[in-house]
Amino acid sequence: MWFRNLQLYRLTAPFTLDPEQLHNSIEAHAFRPCGALDMSSYGWVAPLGRRADTLTHAAGGRILLCARKEEKVLPAAVIREKLTERAAAIEEAEARPLGRKRRMELKDEITLELAPKAFTRSTLTFAYIDPQNGLIVVDAATAKKAEELLSLLRRDLGSLPAYPLSATHAPGTVMTHWLQGTLSATGFELMDECELREPGEEGGIVRCRRLELDSDEVRTHLDAGKQVTKLAVRWDERIRCVLDSDLSIKRLRFEDVVTEELDDLDSADEAALFDAQFALMTLELERFIPAVITAFGGEDTAAYGK
Repeated sequence: MWFRNLQLYRLTAPFTLDPEQLHNSIEAHAFRPCGALDMSSYGWVAPLGRRADTLTHAAGGRILLCARKEEKVLPAAVIREKLTERAAAIEEAEARPLGRKRRMELKDEITLELAPKAFTRSTLTFAYIDPQNGLIVVDAATAKKAEELLSLLRRDLGSLPAYPLSATHAPGTVMTHWLQGTLSATGFELMDECELREPGEEGGIVRCRRLELDSDEVRTHLDAGKQVTKLAVRWDERIRCVLDSDLSIKRLRFEDVVTEELDDLDSADEAALFDAQFALMTLELERFIPAVITAFGGEDTAAYGK
């Protein structure tokens, strides 16, 4: 139970539901597998997996949730082949070309016909609510995936005043200053990876890995006006990650000094290990997330539309 990517959200109103109340609120949208004609299904599952029957898990005052998405897999090549065959037959029978609208309708019909025979694939998205600190943390590589989970939660709760966490200073600008030699954020040190981008939608992108970030090569790109969009850092010798200019956190990894605290646990007791990992992870993030926000000039509360 270690999150790998963080999408961060600020709750602008107190979250007052306890784990049992939250379970009751979201139970109506518990996950159900795709039906024969469904192309996808999305709902809540027990964070502890099959060994639990509740849709929430709590530790240290934080509530863990998990959403499962199941999707039918229909190869595009198969659909194209069927569409070509059927369209050709119709065109021959009617002695005229098939219009775009009719072709799209035909494609939808073929998709529905093939759906019952399609394979399925599933993904899990974890998130936890931290009522004390007013945060929701979603383990997702993209904001789109995180918003999908929050949309489901909003539907179940009626409303959820949660906004993407915002910093006073643009993270990209701050990280660019760090590479230019003005790293002043307490506890942070630069690692050996960054992404640089020229301003503008068509701007070039340079990705550096396993490279000294104070090298002449990197400085040349900075002098040419490129800005940092991703930067690998280590914090307090306990956490490694890649900071993104959108204030998300990628490839989060806890150092051995953190994970060794669980060495004495019985690894055969999966539920106890899961619970301990979740509690330890959230304690570490309780210190790390404010440090990130402080490094970027503090939180911009005006961005939350109050």
